[in-house]
Amino acid sequence: MKIAINIPLIGKEEITAVTSILKEGALTSSANQGGKYVQNFEKSVASFVKSKYAIAVNSGTAALQAALHALDIKKGDEVLVPSFTFVATANAVVSTGAKPIFVDILKENYTLDPDDLQKKITKKTRAIIPVHLYGNIANIEKLSEISKKNNLPIIEDSAQSLGSTYKGKHTGTFFEMGCYSMYSAKVMTSGEGGFIVTNNKNLRDKLLMIRNHGMVHGYDTKIFGLNLRLPEINAAIAAIQIKKLPGFLKSRKNNAKLLSKLIADLKIQLPQQRKNENINWYLYTITTKKRDILLKKLNKKGIGAVSYYPTPVHKTPFYKLKTKLPVTDWAAAHVLSLPIHPKVTQKNIEFIAKTLHDIL
Repeated sequence: MKIAINIPLIGKEEITAVTSILKEGALTSSANQGGKYVQNFEKSVASFVKSKYAIAVNSGTAALQAALHALDIKKGDEVLVPSFTFVATANAVVSTGAKPIFVDILKENYTLDPDDLQKKITKKTRAIIPVHLYGNIANIEKLSEISKKNNLPIIEDSAQSLGSTYKGKHTGTFFEMGCYSMYSAKVMTSGEGGFIVTNNKNLRDKLLMIRNHGMVHGYDTKIFGLNLRLPEINAAIAAIQIKKLPGFLKSRKNNAKLLSKLIADLKIQLPQQRKNENINWYLYTITTKKRDILLKKLNKKGIGAVSYYPTPVHKTPFYKLKTKLPVTDWAAAHVLSLPIHPKVTQKNIEFIAKTLHDIL
């Protein structure tokens, strides 16, 4: 028995759509508004998260880059980010010439610690990027207070939290912009892909140019831009996946609920939803002092448990910083994510729970 941590759920509809586009021959579009499949997907995803605008790009990293450029972040600027995240969050900042300043996290759900965040704001700070890690939701109220007090825009890194809501409102829609990923292991996929949502028309118009070399009508570059376009094939897959997403999320929620029930007696920290939260259960993440032993034994049994992220960004060879982030270091040494994606069956969940009991 092998149970992967996450796998894409691709059906006949996606295959038919891709085949159709290949036959049409219009694989991509350099038009300002994008091709017809891109536009169709953007309307669908804006409707799902309830934002005015959605701008499709070719990765979650591209979404972050475009959002930073839309705020004119540049060399000499500082952007506050967590270190306990995938490296793309910090790399996107570096790609603009700005400097990522690493902030510690909360032990309860691995998102930005508002107190440490406030302490690290300087005259050079130009933006904040909270990450809704594992689908967990950052502290919206405190982030809003800090944003208003210091007049700082917030870009939500919602790469892992598509479908997570707080007080009925989707992550990615609380502040200036929200950035999402559609990488193959996410809650829905387009193979590679991403998108940005915003309610600000000026930012939307800017983002459309940024994803297309700063152009509006072709060869009329008005601002700095790159080729961040989402191909039509990927957009067609995404448009089908977004329709399936509610079903995917329901399956994840049911699996998470069952797993929590079956391992509630173990001496480990289970994932928790805070008041008014409805998380997407992208990654079911526990913490335990016996993480490394547990990881090895689970993998040996065919359970695709994974540690995200054993090396915080600030300790990677590229960054190599001596910043003190005690909770980040604790999480990096103790977290373990377990499979609960829609293809995981009740029998699989029971096997995972029994294996955990046998080991612990």
